[in-house]
Amino acid sequence: MTEENRPDDSDLHAYVDGRLAPDRRAVVEAQLAADPHAAERVRAWAAQSQALRALHAELLTAPVPPHLLHAAQQLHRRNNRFASMQRWGGMAASVFLAFAVGWASHMEWQARRPDTGGTSRFVRQAVAAHAVFVPETRHPVEVDAAQQQHLVQWLSKRLNRPLKLPVLSSSGYELVGGRLLPGDDGARAQFMYQNAAGERITLYVGAVDDPAAKGMGETAFRFTSENGVASFYWVDQGFGYALSGKLPRPALLTLAESVYKQL
Repeated sequence: MTEENRPDDSDLHAYVDGRLAPDRRAVVEAQLAADPHAAERVRAWAAQSQALRALHAELLTAPVPPHLLHAAQQLHRRNNRFASMQRWGGMAASVFLAFAVGWASHMEWQARRPDTGGTSRFVRQAVAAHAVFVPETRHPVEVDAAQQQHLVQWLSKRLNRPLKLPVLSSSGYELVGGRLLPGDDGARAQFMYQNAAGERITLYVGAVDDPAAKGMGETAFRFTSENGVASFYWVDQGFGYALSGKLPRPALLTLAESVYKQL
């Protein structure tokens, strides 16, 4: 395999998403068979992707709200471009229904969250990554705490920003390690901590392209809780941070404040 033909991260992401042509897919699979580290990264990305899809899968089967259907019907009548839909029969109905269900899912999610846009996606991905990797016993992180200096340098380079590792030992949590993850606006980092009882929390970090966050006060803490996982998250100078764990809100807030002060 030549250097020009060797798969890069964009190929690996496209492989996970099922967007590679058959010939390129074969090249990637050959590379993964020869590179256990790359294969492990791909398995982790696939697990995260599946967790994200499953996080609110129940919304896809929810009935479409009548007001959305009514609005779509009005748009259909006013816009001549949609006249051809009448000739498409069942196929057009399927496409239209998929649009309506997707939009209904989007609107229902927004109704349950105080923020929109990139910040909303950011915290959902943080919670999904937490749910995927916290239960892991053999491979909870890519780089463990024994290689802390390498971990910080590596992730700082990939996120194109100097990173700091908060020290939470005074609160009973020690660093387990960290890993690199994909995100909407580039690479993301996840740092994992654990206390003596085996309880784990994760700090998820990455760029957030969300102009709406600036209008809400960038550094203000926001809280969410999903499937038993609580998160405090905030945006500071275009960078997002989400601290997640199965902890009571006051306990997690204390840890989030400690992290914020150290960053």
